[in-house]
This record gives sequence, structure tokens and C-alpha cells, in this order.
Amino acid sequence: MIYKLYMAGIGQISINAATTIGLDSQMSFIFDPANTDYANFKKEVLEGAELQDADGVVMSADVAKEFVRGLP
Repeated sequence: MIYKLYMAGIGQISINAATTIGLDSQMSFIFDPANTDYANFKKEVLEGAELQDADGVVMSADVAKEFVRGLP
């Protein structure tokens, strides 16, 4: 999976997830610990999945992990 952060509004961030095969499957989810997609996102990034910032810049693995660790 490739994950990309998007600004969803003032002070809000959402995430789009896409398969690594052609970016043909996309979904968005909110940062909510009760959301299974959100929990899976955190797990996958901590395991090394690619995370891009809102400008499309790929975060280093260490920066991505630090970002995820700071989330609720």
C-alpha cells in the first residue's frame, strides 16, 4: 500500500490509500482509533509501508513511523 495525507479542511487531515499497482484503488478514512482502516494504516506504516505528505513527498521510514506514533 501507498498512503498519502491530504488536507481535509482547516486543521483536519485525511488519508488516501492506494494499491501499489497503478494507484487504481483509493479510499479515505478518518483518524479514529475505532476505525479498522485507520488501525491497519498505522500498523502498515510501522511495518514499512510508504507514506507521502500532502505535497506527495515520500516520508523517510523513520519520519513516517514517528508521525504514526504521534497519532491517537
